[in-house]
Amino acid sequence: MDYDKLAELLFPSITKTPADIEAAFPKRMLPEGARVTRLGPSPTGFIHLGNLYGAFVDERLAHQSGGLFYLRIEDTDDKRYVEGAVDTVIDSLQYFGIHFDEGAGKDGETGNYGPYYQSRRGAIYQVFVKDLVRRGLAYPSFLSQEEITALRAAQEAAKEMPGIYGKYAKERGYSYEDIEQRLQKGMPFVIRLASSGSPDHPAQITVEDGIRGTLTMPENFQDVVILKTTGIPTYHFAHAVDDHLMGTTHVVRGEEWLSSLPIHVELFQKLGFPLPVYCHTSVLMKVDENGSKRKLSKRKDPELSLDYYKELGYHPRAVKEYLLTILNSDYEEWRIANPDTPWEDFPFTMEKMSSSGTLFDLDKLNDVSKDVLVKIPAASLADFLRTWAAAYRPELSDVLADEKLVKILDLGRDGKKPRKDLVCASQMFEFIKYFYDEYFVVEDAMPEETKGDEKKILEAYLASYDHSDDQSAWFEKIRGIATDLGYAAKPKDFKKHPEDYKGHVGHVSTVIRIALMGRSQSPDIWAIQQIMGEEQVRRRIETAAASL
Repeated sequence: MDYDKLAELLFPSITKTPADIEAAFPKRMLPEGARVTRLGPSPTGFIHLGNLYGAFVDERLAHQSGGLFYLRIEDTDDKRYVEGAVDTVIDSLQYFGIHFDEGAGKDGETGNYGPYYQSRRGAIYQVFVKDLVRRGLAYPSFLSQEEITALRAAQEAAKEMPGIYGKYAKERGYSYEDIEQRLQKGMPFVIRLASSGSPDHPAQITVEDGIRGTLTMPENFQDVVILKTTGIPTYHFAHAVDDHLMGTTHVVRGEEWLSSLPIHVELFQKLGFPLPVYCHTSVLMKVDENGSKRKLSKRKDPELSLDYYKELGYHPRAVKEYLLTILNSDYEEWRIANPDTPWEDFPFTMEKMSSSGTLFDLDKLNDVSKDVLVKIPAASLADFLRTWAAAYRPELSDVLADEKLVKILDLGRDGKKPRKDLVCASQMFEFIKYFYDEYFVVEDAMPEETKGDEKKILEAYLASYDHSDDQSAWFEKIRGIATDLGYAAKPKDFKKHPEDYKGHVGHVSTVIRIALMGRSQSPDIWAIQQIMGEEQVRRRIETAAASL
C-alpha cells in the first residue's frame, strides 16, 4: 500500500504537516516545575460537584506551582450542546472562586493556544489524522451502523470481546483500489487507529498516575475510531492532540476514564507526544438512607448540582474549605494547627488524595460552614446575604436593606467562644427572621414549668422594662420577677430543692424569649433587645401577653 497516496486520497485539502501545526503552538515559557492543567467540560448546561472537585484540583496544581489553568470546551458532540452552557460553566465556577488564566470566556477567548472550542479545531485534528494514515497507523473504515451492530451481536454470542480488532479488522487489508472504489460510490467512512496491540496475548503497560501511583493494565488492541464521518474527531483523539499542543502537563479526570487509559497511551505513542501525568480522582459517594455508600446520582441527589449550593446560599469559602477536607487527608490536621491561615497556603498534594470512593457528607459541610462563617466579618456576611437574596429571594431585598442587619448577624460572635449559628444564606435568614415583624412566628411552646404564669411574667416584665438598663440590671429584674412568682433565682437552687419552687429563673426568661423571638433558644435576649429597640420590644411583649 502506498500510504502517502492514500493519505492524499482521503484528505486532499489538508496541506499542512504536523510540524507546521507544532510551530504555531510553541512550548510554553513557564518556570521549572510549573504545571499546566485544564478543565474540559462538554457544554451540556449541567455543571456538577464533580466538575468543581476536579477544577479545584486543577487550580491548586497549576497555581501552587506557578503554572497555568485554562478552560477548553469539548463540544465535538453537537447532539449534547446546550445554548448558554459555556456561560453556565464559567459563572458557576467563578461563584466558587475558580478562575481560569486563559481559554474560552464569556466575551471571547483569551490566550495564544486556541481555538479553545474543539469544534473549531477540525483542520488541526485532520492534519494529525492524515499523518497517521500516511505512516500506515490509521485507515478508513466503511462499516455501516447495521454491520457494526450485527458484528457485535455475533461476538457476544460467541462470548468474544466486542469491537474491531484482529480478525475483525478486515478493512486493514483493503487495497488502494478497494478504498478508491468505495469513495467513488460516496460511501461514508470513519478513520480508525491501526492498533499495535495483540488481541490474543495483550502486553501489560505501566503508567504512573499522579494520584494512584503505578498502574499496570493490558495494552489497547482495539482499532478505535479517531475521526468520525463528519470529519470531527472522537474525544480520545481530540484530547490527545489538544493536550499536547496546549502544553497540558497534568490531566485531572474521574476514575471512569481509567478503562480508556490504554487507548490514550497508544494514541500518544503513535502521535509521538510525551504522555501527560494522568490524575484519576475517585468517585464522589454518599451514605444513603439505608446506611449504604453509593455514587452520587444526578437523578437522585440534588446536591450533585452546583446550583443546589448557590440556591441555598452556601458561601464559596465554606464549600472550598470543605472540599479541601475531602481532597487531602491531612487538611483538617493542618487547619487545626493553622486556624487563621488562608487556605491558599495549604500545601496541596496529589499523594494525599483518596484513590477509593470519596465520601461527600452534607452534615460535615454544614459543620465546616459554621466554622468558616464565624470568621467572616458581619459586614461581609450582610453583603453576601443581600447578594444571595437579590438572586434567589428578591422579596427579601427590602427587609435586608435594614441598616441593623450587620448588628443582627454579629450577635454572639465575639468572645473566646463565639456562637456558630450560621450555615448558609437561606438558613441565615431563617435564623434571624424573628427581627422582622412580617416574618415573625411563634415556633416553640412555653415551658411546662411556667404553665398558668406566662401572662403574669410578661406583664411584670413589661412593667419593669427599662431599655437603658445594662445587662446586669436587666437580668436582676428578671430574677426579681422569678422569685416574686415562686421560681428559684438560680437553676442550681431548683435542682437541689425542686419541691420548693415552680421552676427557676431560666424558665421565666424562656417565656420572655419566646414572646420576643418565638423560640426557646436564641442568642442573648438583652443583646437582641438592644438591636430591636424599645418600641418593638414592648409591642412584642404586649402582643404575646394579650394572646394568653
